[in-house]
Amino acid sequence: MIRPPYLKSGDTVMIVSSARRVTKSEIKPAADLLESWGLQVKYGKNLYKFQNQFSGTDAERASDFQSALNNKNVQAILFARGGYGTVRIVDQIDFKRFVKNPKWLIGYSDITVLHSHVHKLGIETLHAPMAFNLSKLSANCLSVLKDSLFGQSLRYTSSKQQASLEKLNRQGTAKGELVGGNLSILYSLAGTASDIDTTGKILFLEDLDEYLYHVDRMMMNLKRTGKLSNLAGLIVGGMSDMKDNEIPFGKTAEEIIQDAVSGYSYPVLYGFPSGHIPNNYPLIFGREATLKVTDKMELKFQS
Repeated sequence: MIRPPYLKSGDTVMIVSSARRVTKSEIKPAADLLESWGLQVKYGKNLYKFQNQFSGTDAERASDFQSALNNKNVQAILFARGGYGTVRIVDQIDFKRFVKNPKWLIGYSDITVLHSHVHKLGIETLHAPMAFNLSKLSANCLSVLKDSLFGQSLRYTSSKQQASLEKLNRQGTAKGELVGGNLSILYSLAGTASDIDTTGKILFLEDLDEYLYHVDRMMMNLKRTGKLSNLAGLIVGGMSDMKDNEIPFGKTAEEIIQDAVSGYSYPVLYGFPSGHIPNNYPLIFGREATLKVTDKMELKFQS
């Protein structure tokens, strides 16, 4: 995998929106933070435009993203927020210059479209909070995000987990490239040019605000399309604010996932602190990582 150059003081980050609309007041705290890290901030020409729920038309959002990709003076692209809309523009984007001069793409949720698409181009990306979220993160989470962008080694360890999730873990050690993102988005990409190959890789999944039966439907899709059978390992992040029907489905989201992978032997970790949760810790997609699941957890990325 190709690794974009790490950031250094004086580098430029461009904020664009590929999906939902934002306002200047929502983005300013993120810009102030980036500038406090010694970075310069630029903004997509159409960042604050509105078209219904979107940050401008499809053409305007695509234009901003393309301009950021092509600008050799921009070292990273921070997406403003998620929601929905990235899939509407991904096929309009020309990645040729980006492949020759890669830069960090930073985001999660709806940005899973780009994580998956760019992974197939052989370039690492950063699954991490977006501009809309930065001001809400803890000091520690922000510190880890900064370290990730500036080239410090990334390693997570924990000996404490929510008991109901820890009992679902399947112990073992896995090594492979980390891929994945939002379950709903990955499900929606099946059969497209952005569909992901999970063979021999560690898959990360998270989601928000889904009906439990729909989580089951999506996991059955991943299982039936072979995306679960040849994994090196599985990491489950936040499965937040799940919904149920009047007649209960009978399982939590994590239990649904456990059921879907019950026939396999690779290690599985639940409750990793990434996704639609208060502190969404960064993950490097496309990077070789080692996952160890015992009575403790360790996730270490190759330097």
